[in-house]
Amino acid sequence: MTTLIAANDSSPIEDAENIKNACKGFGTDEAALISILAHRNVTERKLVRMAYEEIYHEDLIQQLKSELSGSFQRGMCKWTMDPAERDAAFIKETLKKETVDYKVIIEIACTRTSEEFLAVKRSYQLLYKHSLEEDVASKTIGDIRRLLVAVVSTYRYEGEEFDESLANLEANILHQAIEKKVFCDDEIIRILSTRSKKQLFATFSTFRNTYGTTITKGLSSDSSDEYMVTLRTTIRCIKNPKRYLAKVICYALNDLVAEEHALSRVIITRAEKDLNEISDLYFKRNGVTLQNSVAEKTSGNYKTFLLALLGKN
Repeated sequence: MTTLIAANDSSPIEDAENIKNACKGFGTDEAALISILAHRNVTERKLVRMAYEEIYHEDLIQQLKSELSGSFQRGMCKWTMDPAERDAAFIKETLKKETVDYKVIIEIACTRTSEEFLAVKRSYQLLYKHSLEEDVASKTIGDIRRLLVAVVSTYRYEGEEFDESLANLEANILHQAIEKKVFCDDEIIRILSTRSKKQLFATFSTFRNTYGTTITKGLSSDSSDEYMVTLRTTIRCIKNPKRYLAKVICYALNDLVAEEHALSRVIITRAEKDLNEISDLYFKRNGVTLQNSVAEKTSGNYKTFLLALLGKN
């Protein structure tokens, strides 16, 4: 369920004019920008951006970049983007780093629907003049390349149907590979990258019921092994994306120096989807509300912005 509190009535033209007024003069009225953009849904933000460009002949994102700074600027700009454009930008940013954060790529590829991720790949190609698969392949090597390219290349079936006999067969295949510690086996990558999420849920459930343990328990927990970290992330994102994202937020709030972008990424991308459920899982895990944690660990306009997306008026 969404945490976004959108305005009942809003005019894209009025919003564009008010945003321009907030950016006039020597200072920027950040509170006004938050009151507008943090309370508009994806369709409304798109219309505001279009109206702004039509009236002032400049892109709203570029205006925000020139007026704001730091984490607040990054968050407001990402929030204002089209979701597919935004996810493409997140992936491009991590691919440009000297050390690629493979978990970001997996998170986006495995927590979006097939149609949503197809839109991300189209947006990526339009923005950066390369295919996503091409850039992922060029920035990775070995087993990680095999896994990541397979995951970002897939278009999963999204229906509710699943095959119980296939779940039994493939649970056995996964168990044998894990028992032999052949974690880079082609069959593991094939199953994880091609089967529908419903089919994988059935396979993971069969694995647990048959072998008395979860599939991730059998995988190495060595955090220095990048392939194993990426493999476990893939399984966790498919198996229970809300719980995985709640953990991402938890880790980010415990280490904002290293993981601040992860905090805003999850809040921004899930505010109009399932952030309420993710917040509930966060509370069950930590005994404190996500709103309170964000209020305690962040500050200034950035804090006000994130709290607005979390549903605080």
